[in-house]
Amino acid sequence: MEHGNQKEPDNHQGSNTGNDGFGRLCPHLPAWSPPDIDEAKLEGHFLAFANTQMSEKPGKGPTEIAADPDLREELDNKFNASIPAGYTYFGQFIDHDLTLDTTPLSETNVDPEQITNFRTPKLDLDSVYGGGPLVQSDLYEKSEKGKITGRLLTGAIRNTAFKDLQRSRDGRALIGDKRNDENAIVSQLHLAFILAHNELVDRIIDRDSTKKDKGEEVFSEARRTLVFLYQWIVWKDFLKRLTASEIWETALQKVHTAGRIRWKLGFMDIYSGDHPLFMPLEFSGAAYRFGHSMVRNSYQTNILEKEGAGFGVFIPIFDISADAQDDLSGFRPLSAKRVIQWDWFLTMESSQGSFPQQARKIDTRLCNALSALREDKNNPEALANILAARNLIRGVRLGLPSGPDIARTFGFKPLNLSENEPEALWYYILKEAETLAAEQSGQHLGGVGSMILCATFAGILRGDPHSWINIHPAWTPDDDPLLESSDKRDTGDWNLSSIIRLSKLPVSGDDIQQIWNESQQEQQEEEPRP
Repeated sequence: MEHGNQKEPDNHQGSNTGNDGFGRLCPHLPAWSPPDIDEAKLEGHFLAFANTQMSEKPGKGPTEIAADPDLREELDNKFNASIPAGYTYFGQFIDHDLTLDTTPLSETNVDPEQITNFRTPKLDLDSVYGGGPLVQSDLYEKSEKGKITGRLLTGAIRNTAFKDLQRSRDGRALIGDKRNDENAIVSQLHLAFILAHNELVDRIIDRDSTKKDKGEEVFSEARRTLVFLYQWIVWKDFLKRLTASEIWETALQKVHTAGRIRWKLGFMDIYSGDHPLFMPLEFSGAAYRFGHSMVRNSYQTNILEKEGAGFGVFIPIFDISADAQDDLSGFRPLSAKRVIQWDWFLTMESSQGSFPQQARKIDTRLCNALSALREDKNNPEALANILAARNLIRGVRLGLPSGPDIARTFGFKPLNLSENEPEALWYYILKEAETLAAEQSGQHLGGVGSMILCATFAGILRGDPHSWINIHPAWTPDDDPLLESSDKRDTGDWNLSSIIRLSKLPVSGDDIQQIWNESQQEQQEEEPRP
């Protein structure tokens, strides 16, 4: 890997690695580690803190909570945010589009110049498209003549008309980034992007039939519109919801000069977006992990009571108990019970009552389902299964600065943490959001978290020569010939629900029931008559 030049200490991008690798926003700041705790005791120290101080309800299992309406209500009243739950998993999807660091947790003294990012630090949907139809042809549909059609492949739930990702015989998804099969919610969000792309392909061909046999051209046209829309939604919807408004408004500014439009960065001292782009460790190793605190213990998926779902049926996102296959964990085919009814996860026309379900607040407590993860179910006490402890340890081993040090560097007054609270950057960012005033508490990130996210995303958009703000600075979804007003009908604006509309995945209970009834009817027609 080629190494970028070391910048001067007053430029926070002093550790740009080049080649789309990792770097540091604040290379001049000292690494933080808990005082008087040596390396041999680090894991035990953070494990004890995470178990006692960072769980919503210590000692309770996720299925136990899911089955107890009084306990669910207690936790909802205390920890629910006003953010629709679907944005939790959109955040996970975005993360998988930007970064993939395979460095083991046990690695110490990590040098960012020695870490490979196996994703591009760009909002380019490479997690969906992979290397494209000529490089990863197994992701793409071909005509009877073996030519590229421009569409991505999908699968279906066995014996139903419900869509699923295409899967191998062992049930694993065949997609650009296997992490997007980690749970049933993010896998269906990935599916939505595939189907949205295919819908754009259909629109292109419907409007110009001569393009039917021009698969590569059609693919590129559909991809460009979807990537632009995705970038727009990340900036105008996701980031706007989850960061401090003044910081978001300053980070990327639309400037009108001499009759033209251009985009200006507001925090070039933090992340300039110069080429080559890099992924800041302060972002990937701490700030962007805020989404872990937004995960709910369990979710209602859809109305199909006969399939074990239905209103009031809460399914844990993860449960490592011996025979718990009834959760929303991934790396296996979908079932009808786990199909997402999107008006229960996003604000849609048909959402009503207690829907959409709400994400958890951005705070220092994680849901119990994240206390132990499925990848080491035979050793539930293993450190790797305690997500909060894992995040704290990784921050130390990446050599990240303390939260208070970064706050001072950015010009914020540091929080007053209690004696037993770590100054670890990830924890500090959660605490910062938690301590916002009154009704804002936990609803969005505070100053340091907002600054790292907004500066990084703005720099990525400005530094990517293929982003909408560089290719077509005046572009808006309303002006794109492939997008239709019905795609934004749920809120009257372009947001995550627009991707769901484009995909034509089931939104309402009526949609779910109709698909189920059609599936049942088809099965009956296929059964041999006596």
